Amino acid sequence: MPGPYVIRGSVVLPEAELVWRFSRSSGPGGQHVNTSDSKAELSFDLGATKALPEVWKDRALERLAGRLVGGVITVRASEHRSQWRNREMAAVRLAALLAEATAPPPKPRRATKIPRGINERRLREKKARSDTKRGRSGRDW
Repeated sequence: MPGPYVIRGSVVLPEAELVWRFSRSSGPGGQHVNTSDSKAELSFDLGATKALPEVWKDRALERLAGRLVGGVITVRASEHRSQWRNREMAAVRLAALLAEATAPPPKPRRATKIPRGINERRLREKKARSDTKRGRSGRDW
């Protein structure tokens, strides 16, 4: 498998902490699908890993709480006919999921006041549009 799968910066998914499981897939493959274990499930123990910095791990545990079962996150892939490609897909998905979950929170939005000139221009344009439309009505005959 091409690796290592980079989460962010120099942090990578450690191969020793990944648990693979394979089963029969319901995806494409014709008769071949009934005889081979092409679906790949990749599990990663997020609660016990030493590969992530503590801050990242806490952030990921909080953000992925709904997907975790006992601190373990599982990703499945069964789109391809070959187990090899499904393994690659599962590993890439897990790396992307962890990268998103460990990303720093966005900067808080600073409330800004709308400048008076912009507000006045908006009201002036609104008034001009209103006058244009009022001038189109044929009430004065």
